[in-house]
Amino acid sequence: MTDDADRKIIARLQADARTPMAELGQAAGLSASAAHDRVRRLTERGVIRGMTLRVDPAAIGRGVLGFVFVALGGPAVEAAFVETLRADPAVLECHHVTGDWSYLLKVRVADIAGLEALLGRLKATGALVRSHSMIALSSPKDDGAPSPFPDTAPLPDAAPLPDSGPIAGLPPSEVTS
Repeated sequence: MTDDADRKIIARLQADARTPMAELGQAAGLSASAAHDRVRRLTERGVIRGMTLRVDPAAIGRGVLGFVFVALGGPAVEAAFVETLRADPAVLECHHVTGDWSYLLKVRVADIAGLEALLGRLKATGALVRSHSMIALSSPKDDGAPSPFPDTAPLPDAAPLPDSGPIAGLPPSEVTS
């Protein structure tokens, strides 16, 4: 379990993994050595799984962000398909999902031809029954990490949503049952 000091350290490291221990300690109300101990313990417990570098995808030729729903032919092909995904650098994330699809993939490619090539590689496994692709036009929020603070905590400086009808933000005339 994490306490408030741990959450403050995690939040600061998520913003900048190179934050000096003295600054981490100050943010969490601890000394630099106590902050260092907290980081070490959080790492040992697996709360902190590593420090990463965020790169501008367009600057390295991976400007197209896509999401691909895939449906597989059955459990017999699943393990081999997942191993193929793990080995493909275009596949950033793979999520086993509920509903009509087996997996949701987050992918980064250079261009539409790169997405087509990726889909061809997935089809070549023989596991894919069908797929549905979407291309992100923009990403107004792309933090890449969950907040260390409880879900119930209010966002700092968050403005309340307007409530002008039965559904917040919609006039009563636009609400249908």
